Amino acid sequence: MKKIKGLIFDCDGTLADTMPLHWLAWRMVTERHGLHFPQDRFYAFGGVPSRDILELLAREQGRSLDHIAVAREKEEAYRPLITRAGPVHSVVAIARANHGKLPMAVASGGSQDIIGAVLDHLQIRHLFDTVVTNEMVKKQKPAPDIFLEAARRIGVQPAFCRAYEDTELGLQAIRAAGMEAVDVRHLLANRM
Repeated sequence: MKKIKGLIFDCDGTLADTMPLHWLAWRMVTERHGLHFPQDRFYAFGGVPSRDILELLAREQGRSLDHIAVAREKEEAYRPLITRAGPVHSVVAIARANHGKLPMAVASGGSQDIIGAVLDHLQIRHLFDTVVTNEMVKKQKPAPDIFLEAARRIGVQPAFCRAYEDTELGLQAIRAAGMEAVDVRHLLANRM
């Protein structure tokens, strides 16, 4: 069995219990712009940047909108909700237990500004050597780029990284990066 030398964590839904809060912000913005975006589809897009989701929804629904501007609206709708976010205790406990022992990174499809605010709110940013967000890579999840960049930044070969995720797209990205994937939904289910 190979020795794990670095840990990489998704943020939303993995370190931070934020997905229901993101859903509230999405509902506000999609209703305002007359876009159909059911909750099950929202969860299926976990890890995909807002701008990419909006571009796809507009194209599918034959709508003309500035997906970049509307993505900013969504982020602004979400920002005041951050104070309601809590940690995913079992996953944060793993990060705390390995702090100072293994290099660790956050690899998130969110923006640097928003992910930084969430990590600061939860008072866990200091646990991580680097935070990699959607602005730092060209291809988003399920492409492996964000996890590969996180591994590069912590100086660990991908084959020696273990990465934690809560979505199918994120898990695909981890496996495509050649890393050991941990589906945190199983960790959470086993604690109930």
